[in-house]
Amino acid sequence: MARIIHLFREPDRFVAGTVGQPGDRVFYLQASEEGRTVSVSLEKQQVAVLAERLGALLEEVQRRFGAEVPPATPGDVVDNQPLEVPLDEEFRVGTMGLGWDAESHAVVIELLAVTEEEVDESVVLDDTEEGPDAVRVFLTPVLARAFAQRAERVVAAGRKPCPLCNGPLDAEGHICPRQNGYRRGVGADESDE
Repeated sequence: MARIIHLFREPDRFVAGTVGQPGDRVFYLQASEEGRTVSVSLEKQQVAVLAERLGALLEEVQRRFGAEVPPATPGDVVDNQPLEVPLDEEFRVGTMGLGWDAESHAVVIELLAVTEEEVDESVVLDDTEEGPDAVRVFLTPVLARAFAQRAERVVAAGRKPCPLCNGPLDAEGHICPRQNGYRRGVGADESDE
C-alpha cells in the first residue's frame, strides 16, 4: 500500500495539546491548513523532546544561516486555543524528524506513524513511496518558536510534583520513596498501619 504524506507547507496552525485529566492525558499534535486538519497522537516525552530539539535547531539555524529567530514568541502568534474538534487521530507517532529547509527558510517537522518494522532513516524527510504514513509541516522560525513554547507549557501542565521526591502526585495519593513508602495525603491515624 502506498505511503500517505500529509503535507502542510504554510499551516494556519500547528500545535500540541491534550485530552483528559492530568495523569490520564493523551497528547496530540494538530496541523491545519486551508480547512484541512490532521491530528496525531504521541507520548508526553515525545512532545518534550520535540520542543527541546526544536529550540536547539533554531539556535543552530540562527548561528549557521543567520536566520532571524525570536528569543520568545511574539504576542500576536501565541496560540492558547484548544485543539480543534472533532479530534480524529490519523495515527500514533513512532519516529520524528526535524530539519531546516534553506530554500524556503523554514523548519521542517516530520512525524511518522508507528510501524512494526524498524524505520529506515532514508524515509524520514523524504518522499519515497514505501514507508510509514507521515505528517510533514513547514514552519517559519517565529511559528517554530511559538510551537516549542506552547509544547513546553502543555507538558508542564500535568500533575504537580511531590515536594520530596519530585515524582508526580496522583489525586488518590502518592507513595513517596523519601517517606519509606508511606502514602502522602492519608490521615495520620492510617499511616501507623
